[in-house]
Order: sequence, then structure tokens, then C-alpha cells
Amino acid sequence: MIMSKGPTSVLRSAAKVAGGTAVSRVAGLVRDILMARTFGTSLEGSAFVVAFRIPNLFRKLFGEGALSSAFIPAYAEAIVRGGREEGERLLAKTAGFVIAVLGIIAALGILATFPLQAWLASTERFATIMPLLRIMLPYAPLICVAAIAMGALNVMKSFWVPALAPALLNVVLIIVLVGVCPFIDGGLGFKIRVVAWAILVAGVAQALFQIVALRRLGVCLIPDFKWRGDPVVRKVLQRAMPLALASGVLQVNVCIDSFLAMWAGEWAPAALEYADRLVYLPLSLVGTAFATVLLPTFSNQVATDGSDDITTTLERALRNIVVMMTPATIGLFVLAAPLVKMIYQSRGGEFDEMSILYCARALAGYAPGLLIFCFHKAITPTYYALGDTVTPVRISLVAVALNLTMNIIFVLTWPAGWKHVGLAVATVLSSLFSVILLIAMLRKRGCSLRMRSILITAAGALAASGVMAVGAYFTHKAVAGILTEIGKVGEIAAVGSAMVTAVAVYGVLAWVLCRNGVRELFRRE
Repeated sequence: MIMSKGPTSVLRSAAKVAGGTAVSRVAGLVRDILMARTFGTSLEGSAFVVAFRIPNLFRKLFGEGALSSAFIPAYAEAIVRGGREEGERLLAKTAGFVIAVLGIIAALGILATFPLQAWLASTERFATIMPLLRIMLPYAPLICVAAIAMGALNVMKSFWVPALAPALLNVVLIIVLVGVCPFIDGGLGFKIRVVAWAILVAGVAQALFQIVALRRLGVCLIPDFKWRGDPVVRKVLQRAMPLALASGVLQVNVCIDSFLAMWAGEWAPAALEYADRLVYLPLSLVGTAFATVLLPTFSNQVATDGSDDITTTLERALRNIVVMMTPATIGLFVLAAPLVKMIYQSRGGEFDEMSILYCARALAGYAPGLLIFCFHKAITPTYYALGDTVTPVRISLVAVALNLTMNIIFVLTWPAGWKHVGLAVATVLSSLFSVILLIAMLRKRGCSLRMRSILITAAGALAASGVMAVGAYFTHKAVAGILTEIGKVGEIAAVGSAMVTAVAVYGVLAWVLCRNGVRELFRRE
């Protein structure tokens, strides 16, 4: 039997997810450092980024998006209604659907790359993408099965193992980047194809890892392809379809962004990707951790007639996010260039001074969105758990249209070297618009957030972060001026000193200016 969780339990579970995710993100950071060193912001690196968007589109749509969001509440209901056997049946049929549909799509996509490559042969930037896409498309069904299994594990209160699963992708790529790429000839083009094949190996590993984890909990995931006509599967698909429309448009928009970035410069997709990774590190540790825990928590509260707890749970989650993510947002903006240089540049690598410049600009553009992205991840599961997939669809469609419009305007009007920053800023502004509408529309669902308490916490956190930013900036400037001659060690010492100053200053001021919000992080009752 699944049990409802209160706000404190959500925080503890989110901490477990954050811990497992931290392992994956550290491995991911190592992977990104190695990718930057091996490929920099070269055409090959950018082509890989754009090509990998396509299987990731299906992962976010089927694995972590519409289908997964519809599957988790249905799986929770199935276990409450019919026990683990009923849940296992739904899991098997959903996995069968994912494999069948995405397998066909991947096969058709592979066939389509051949005429596309011939058509784009005169455009080197885009023709380079097709061979990589052909290799990586089968990753889509593999990772989506893993994501469905992850959703089942989360409903069963197993958060640690699913949070670790993405680390397998990073581990496989690290092995290839360290143990294979430096020792093979053929130029960057051949090396990037080796990395693309490693993606497939990682997809198999991730799927098996999730399936074994389920087996240890007594659930045997054997895909059942007789999903047609099943009323529960039909219900899941009906819930998923409206959201799939919005999510599909959103993910297509992301792909269009990548192609616009490639048009802005062959270095732009890679620069945006490296910057996005630095934003995604704290986002995944906090925003994704809360979102992962909140959806099954809200679903369980609804399934056990505890929907009145949803508002309280969400309010506390948002205050927790404000306290933790406001300083991270300000810190990323202030220390963008030093962070990029410290993390990605290495002697003898492909990540040069221009790569640092382009990536730092993109990071500064993305940084203000960190808090906004976390809010979006925390609020959206409320609608899914309540069975309302229409409202997020409408909001997403408007936000996507706004984002695409701003993207085109910024790429056409911003100066060379800054066009990719316009893409980052457009993403932040459209996400802010989406969050405002999501909060406003919650009132119609009977979840009226007490925004005053959240805004008071935000004001205190912002004031503390502002002072923190000044201290961190001047600390870095002073230490870097002294240790500039000792290379990478000096860079690490300067950034590390700035971070220590930031933590100390923010910790003291946050306790004074938003004490209640800080206390909530450690409250056990």
C-alpha cells in the first residue's frame, strides 16, 4: 500500500533524489569537461548537440514528459485499487506501447536521414548532423522504457536507485572519452561518431538498471504488446494526449532553437549546451528532485483523498526552492566567466578563449532563469496529479509561441557573438510567463497559494544574495589577482574562495532576513 506524504517527508525524499542525482551530475560534469576538452565549440561538437536533441525529444515526450506524467498517477491508482499485480500489468502494457511506437519512429527516422543528408550535402553545418542522428535515434525507445520504470520505482518510494540511473550514461561516455578517443585517429568527425555509438550502449545499460531495480522490489517488467483495447492504458493515453500536444510543440521548439543556434554560428549550439549544463547542475539537484517527489506525492494524496494537503505541500516546496536557489541564481550570473574557464578550459584542449567568451555569455543569459525553472518543475506536477492536463497544455502552447517569436527576433536583431545569448534570454522570459500563469490558474483548481509568505521569503533571500554577490565578486577578483600566475590551481582557488565567501555571507544574512524559510529546511515535524 502506498502512503501519503506530508511536507517534511517530501523534503526528505527530495534530499534522497538530490543525493542520487548529485552523483549523476558530478559524473555529468566530468563528462562535459571531457567533451569540452575533446571537441570544444567545434562544428563536430555542435552537430552532436543538435543530433542528440532528437532522441531527447522523445525521451522528454514519452519518457519524462506527457506519457510518464500520465502514467505515474495511473500506476498509483492501480496499486491502491488492485494491488501490486494490477500495477505490474499496467507497467508491462505501457512499456509495450513505448517500445512499439518509438521503435517504429526510430526506424522511420533512420531511413529519413539518408535523403536528408544528400539534400543538405552543400551545407556542411547541417549535413554533419545526419550521420550522428542515424546512430543515436535507437536511444529513444531504450531510455523511454527506463523512464517508465523509473516512474514506477518513484511511486513505490524507491528514489535513490532511479536518481543514480542517469549516471550510467555519463560513466559510459567518460570511459570512451578517456579510454578511446585520445588513442584513435581520424579527426574530430570520427571521434564524435564513436561518442554517438557510446550513447546507444549507455541506453541499454540504463534500461537494464531500472528493470533490475524493479525486479528486486518484486515487480517483473516484461513488455506486453497487447495494449490495444485495455481501458487503463487507454485512460493513460487519453490523459497524455493533451499534454503530448503541448510537450511535443515545446520539444520541437527546442529542436528549432538548436537549428537557429547552428545558423547563428557553428560554435553556438555547443556554447549553449555547456552553459545549460552549468545551469542544469543546481536545477537537477533541487528543481528536478522536488518535481520527482512531488508528482507521486500529489498523486498519492489525491488517491487517498488527501487533496487538501496539496496546497500546503506546494507552498513549502516553493519556499524551500527560494531559499536554496536564489543565491545559486545570483552566483551563476556574477561568476559566469570564471566558472566557465575553471571548469571547461584545459591545457592542450579544444576549448579556447573564444569558447570561454561565448559560453560565459550564454551562462549569464541562462542564470536568471534558474529559480524560474525550478518553480516550473515544482508547480506543474500539481496539475498532473489533479488530472488537469488541459491547463498546462494551453499555457505551454502560449509560452512556446512567445519563446519562438522572441528567438527569431533576437537572432535576427542581436549582434554577432550575442545571438545565442538571445536564445537563452528568450527561454528565461517565456518560462517566467509560464510560471506566472501556472500560479494564477491554480486558483481555479482549488489550490490558492498564499503568495505573501513566498514573496516575503523571496525578498529576504534576494537581499541576502545581493550582498553575497558583492562579496563573492571582490573575493574572486582579489584572489585571482594574487594567484593568476599558477594556472588552473589559481583559478580553482579564486572561484573556491568566492564560493566560501558566498556561503558564509548568505548563510548569516539568510538567517536574519528569511529565518522562517531557513528553519523550514531543517524542521522535522
